Amino acid sequence: MTVVKSTLPEPARRVAGDALQSTLVDLLGLSLIAKQAHWNIVGPRFRSIHLQLDEVVSVARSYADTVAERSAALGLPPDGRPETIAAAYTLPGPKDGWLRDTEVVQLVVDALTAAIERLRERIAATAEPDPVTQDLLISLTSELEKQRWMFDAANWPRDD
Repeated sequence: MTVVKSTLPEPARRVAGDALQSTLVDLLGLSLIAKQAHWNIVGPRFRSIHLQLDEVVSVARSYADTVAERSAALGLPPDGRPETIAAAYTLPGPKDGWLRDTEVVQLVVDALTAAIERLRERIAATAEPDPVTQDLLISLTSELEKQRWMFDAANWPRDD
């Protein structure tokens, strides 16, 4: 059943829909791992990282809503069900139990790096079929890169 008719031709709609659904999975998963780390972080930088994790959650949830609504606007029902997220989520996640502040910083840097790499692939894939979706993905990438930078700066000094 198609409730909403898209202005995109079907092949373009499929490309955009795949990019949006994968992005939705990444964002919902990212918000969950950031909350898990938020609840379980320990260490001398607890407070600052605890608060910064809420920024990641806020960005991920806000963009998840925007991504899902873009999908719906294209006539593609977004799927944010827990079982869908659990089955499709591939970004790094936290271990069980308490997490040292240094582990949390590295986890978030790794998860954001992976999400950004995947977004850049989707940006390239949607360039011609749907520049509107591409624009949304570009905006999201910029925001996630900002969050990644802030967490990566907390890793300094490093040996590399």
